Amino acid sequence: APHVPWHPQSPLPTYPGPPALPHVPGPCPGPVPPSQPAGPAGAAQPGGGRGAVPGAEPAPGAQHRLPGPRRHHPVWGQVLQPLHRYGDGDGARGTWGGGRRGCSPRPPVPAQSGRSGTWRGPRASSPAGSTSSSTTGPPSSTRGPPAPAARSRTSGSPRAPGPRAAGGVGLTGAFPQAAEPRVPQRGAEGRPAQGRRQGEGEGEGEAVPGGELGARGGRGREGAGGSGCPPCLCPQVWDQNRKVKSIDLTALDKHGSVYDDDQFGCLAWSHSETHLLYVAEKKRPKAESFFQSKAPELDCTTDEDLERPKKPDAPVKGEQFVYHEDWGETLSTRSVPVLCVLDIEGSSVSVLEGVPEHVSPGQAFWSPDDTGVVFVGWWHEPFRLGLRHCTNRRSALFYVDLTGGNCELLSEDTKAVWSPRLSPDRCRIAYLENSALGPHQQCSRLLMYDWYTEHTRTVLEAVPRQAWGTFPGIYCSALPALCWAADSRRLVLDTAQRSQQDVFVVDTQTGATTSLTAGAPQGSWSVLTIDRDLLVAKFSTPSCPPTLKVAVLPSAGQEAQVQWVCLQDAPPVPSISWSIRTLQPPPEQEHPQYGGLDFDAILLRPSEGPTAQKPPLVVMPHGGPHTVFSAGWTLYPAVLCRVGFAVLLVNYRGSLGFGQDSVNSLPGNVGTQDVRDVQLCVERVLQEELLDSSRVALVGGSHGGFLACHLIGQFPDTYHACVVRNPVVNIASMVTTTDIPDWCLTETGLPYVPAALPDPAQWTEMLQKSPIRYVDRVRTPVLLMLGEDDRRVPPKQGLEYYRALKARGVPTRLLWYPGNNHSLAGVEAEADGFMNIVQWLLEHLRC
Repeated sequence: APHVPWHPQSPLPTYPGPPALPHVPGPCPGPVPPSQPAGPAGAAQPGGGRGAVPGAEPAPGAQHRLPGPRRHHPVWGQVLQPLHRYGDGDGARGTWGGGRRGCSPRPPVPAQSGRSGTWRGPRASSPAGSTSSSTTGPPSSTRGPPAPAARSRTSGSPRAPGPRAAGGVGLTGAFPQAAEPRVPQRGAEGRPAQGRRQGEGEGEGEAVPGGELGARGGRGREGAGGSGCPPCLCPQVWDQNRKVKSIDLTALDKHGSVYDDDQFGCLAWSHSETHLLYVAEKKRPKAESFFQSKAPELDCTTDEDLERPKKPDAPVKGEQFVYHEDWGETLSTRSVPVLCVLDIEGSSVSVLEGVPEHVSPGQAFWSPDDTGVVFVGWWHEPFRLGLRHCTNRRSALFYVDLTGGNCELLSEDTKAVWSPRLSPDRCRIAYLENSALGPHQQCSRLLMYDWYTEHTRTVLEAVPRQAWGTFPGIYCSALPALCWAADSRRLVLDTAQRSQQDVFVVDTQTGATTSLTAGAPQGSWSVLTIDRDLLVAKFSTPSCPPTLKVAVLPSAGQEAQVQWVCLQDAPPVPSISWSIRTLQPPPEQEHPQYGGLDFDAILLRPSEGPTAQKPPLVVMPHGGPHTVFSAGWTLYPAVLCRVGFAVLLVNYRGSLGFGQDSVNSLPGNVGTQDVRDVQLCVERVLQEELLDSSRVALVGGSHGGFLACHLIGQFPDTYHACVVRNPVVNIASMVTTTDIPDWCLTETGLPYVPAALPDPAQWTEMLQKSPIRYVDRVRTPVLLMLGEDDRRVPPKQGLEYYRALKARGVPTRLLWYPGNNHSLAGVEAEADGFMNIVQWLLEHLRC
């Protein structure tokens, strides 16, 4: 999300300035008593609080408040314009007090039973001074008042207060602690530079910008035999317009390549602004052949030399061809992520220990007191499944204590969680949760973890049915990076609401939701960021490219009075009209368990002149299948409409934004329910609109290609041209080659068990629901577009269909794009692909 410079003197809407932090009833601690004794930085205070990060100067008597805006902005690889935001104040750099987890005394709460169950996860190592690896299970209740002495979170044994030794034992390498307090260089958190485009999900959805770290210097590829750091990867720290220092991570040689993706990657300043947290590939030992020979050394080797152990970095023979699992589509270079800490002033890198060996960490940030790291851990046992656009992978929220190296589970370990966001007052963590396995995209739950009471509660549940005028549920791949209001009570998010996308504010204490775009025109809204209640969003429609909007978030209870101001206007594309229509399936096509569901379609058509003919129709079902076409700007439909085609975007049952019941209705019914919904929509539009029914074409990718191939086989007389991009053709043959084998079984209506092989009946069921079953009935000319490096729907699927069509004499053309994955988002592939699509449609629809 772009950071917009904000200053009270700028010509934007008048903003009253930073509001004072109101007293929030509940467990969040209040001000630290002025009588609190001072002590050395990082010392454990009476009452069991965790100390501050090494080098952070304590502030005796500091008030628990939201301080003023920062002035200096060190960043990673680029210079940011000044941006006022909330952070640590000048007089409260470190955390101080007697409460557990530092900061301030823990509020008294009624003594209740402890958490239920225990969680024992393997750890990468057992650092010196650490306690048992057994940690408490998911939080189920608050604990009693703190004991006079601190207690370890893992074993419950007392830990005597006192200064922490220099060098956190939870790190490999040194985490240096300065002898004298040092003044941190203040700065906004580094933000990723605009980078390469990431691919779509399994579906056809619009490609979205991905994150690049933007570090200055070359970015080399990893070698075939290892995961070395890219050459010249040198993060730079800037103070306004002055470069403070540059650190060569390659020379430090602590890890492999730095993760710059939005799945695992993070780049987080510590609250003291002396350290940076990021994710990188774990350093692997060098490998060499069994037959690798070296020149004989001149000096003699003694028996004592032969008995000495090999050096840790000595090459390992015979492992240069060992297979290393990765995380699938667009994450093929991600195998074993590790959490890393860069000491800005010491120019050293440390790799965190204590992360359980069975999970891969990512999306990490510093704990409120800088003495630990909170992260999401994804299970990679028994093997890694494709993770991109799959919000159903088993994962949990963890906390690693840098002072002891202990790892604690903060959430349930049987769900899928992601996108944790720490509140400005550092008291709460909001995150999203789904059920593990099942559909890859679902209606998500919003949960809140209280840092001080360790209590987790559900703020918003999944919504079974979408009703007009009510909150539709959460359907988003991630919460905005900055989503909290200044009061640390409300947060802002965008979500699909049927065929639109709207912005909502959520009161995390009451669960109340209010639309911030209810009075706005139809279209698609996306939150970019919120800072000191200054809200930045973008708005678009199918005929108008995105425009930049800003608003000041009103006070609680007055959100409906929000006023949006357009900062960057974009004129609509001429000669394009569009509308949303709702359809109800006939009774014989109703789902027996989820009856009464409807669905939408968005129709774009060229504006008709007085002598205009009936335009041809291009039908585009989306992929996924659990995604959605929103009424926003998408390049392909808009350009096709300008060429002269009417375009129909179908959100069949199973699409997001219509309730969880709609999502649940599709698994087990792919190839029938979704196909019939698209066909019903096409027939209805041809009856009600002035369109040429003799010139109808299909364009779809992934599951959209699956539907297109089904439609030309089941309804061959309706369609006269077809274009498919990386289509699913044969689920039975795809299940053993894709990075998402669970998709093949789940969407077919079969249970997925990693250790089980499909039986003959299940193979038959997958084949029966596949488009290849109807290939003998296909007469429509087909253009196939395949990415050579597609891990999600391997190109063998398209080749299988190509050969079947060629054997039956169907006009067929195949485009093969080397170096492209599922999204076909390479510049050459996208440009060539679109031109071939238009040419194919014009040729076979006789336009």
